Amino acid sequence: MHLGARPVNDVLRSHFVRAKLMPWLERADQLVLLGDAVEMRQGPIRDALDVSRPFFGELGEAVGGKRVVIVPGNHDHPLLPERPAEQFERPVRAGEAGSLGEIASWLPQTELVLSYPGYRIRPDVYAIHGHYLDCHNTVPTVESILVSFSKRRVKLPRDGRLSVSDYENTVGPLYTLGFKMAQRARSAAGTPSKKAWEMLARSDGDPGVAARVLGGALVPGGVAALNRLGFGPFNPEISGPALRVAGLLAMGEVVERLGVEADYVIFGHTHRTGPLERDEDREWVTPNGIRLVNTGNWVYEPVFLDRSPAESPYWPGGLVVVEDSGPPRVERTLMDLQHEDFRPILEPSSRVLWPDPRDLDSSPPS
Repeated sequence: MHLGARPVNDVLRSHFVRAKLMPWLERADQLVLLGDAVEMRQGPIRDALDVSRPFFGELGEAVGGKRVVIVPGNHDHPLLPERPAEQFERPVRAGEAGSLGEIASWLPQTELVLSYPGYRIRPDVYAIHGHYLDCHNTVPTVESILVSFSKRRVKLPRDGRLSVSDYENTVGPLYTLGFKMAQRARSAAGTPSKKAWEMLARSDGDPGVAARVLGGALVPGGVAALNRLGFGPFNPEISGPALRVAGLLAMGEVVERLGVEADYVIFGHTHRTGPLERDEDREWVTPNGIRLVNTGNWVYEPVFLDRSPAESPYWPGGLVVVEDSGPPRVERTLMDLQHEDFRPILEPSSRVLWPDPRDLDSSPPS
């Protein structure tokens, strides 16, 4: 959800959008907020919590005394009281120290639970934000490159089982640094990764231009130089299919190396809803036969979107419904909206920061 994002693109800060989501939540027995619920890496935490409070207040009214589970991701990693060494789950009480205690006070009738790095929804369904995939991603984003440096520092094994502690020792220091920098932030410039992906989206689908964008914006020496230095391995191919496949392969590696036992694993880190009808089914299955499902996102990024919501796997409004039995089901709750519907939500920032979607010719990275 990235509530409190800077610049403003978190659509659930709008009551208009929340009114479309809450009827779904009223029918649920429990709700899992699968990471990056509150944006803590783009500005002061107090600002993000102030933006988040209306959502959580309406959520409390919608779910009543039901269970709400918070599974932190990389952008709200500071919700964790300490760096965990293994899977854990605990109740959150109103009045306890920190941001979680404040959130709990906004949900007085709700059973609030903190679970990390994932949550067992059903014996055969495991949900995890998915940020550990940056340790295996072959696409040279800023985050993946920084993680590759950290992997060498902590000597993360290239093969074999990995523990939660292994992953946390690799990514945790980066998240802590990002959070500390955000608390001193004075502008809404966004992150280097985001700037580069905006440039990529404007490359109009030309893989040569896209490669130069990423190579020039992220790594002055280029992808080949990184690989020669022993980082990565990173793939020089930058395209919609390459981005999608790399993310799924990396998520599959996380699942296998953590030893997750499940038929289905739900994640959300890449923001790419799926699988969709046009997707290749085999891409969403790990080597051991575990099926991957991605929740999508609740942020509006015009540079990642096509003119039509139906053609945009990054269109906001995604969620996953898990029934008592059967496969998890992707739902896209904002497909009745068009680009122009988001302009009043994001004003005044959208007047300055977002191009008119009708002027965009680039296909979204899938």
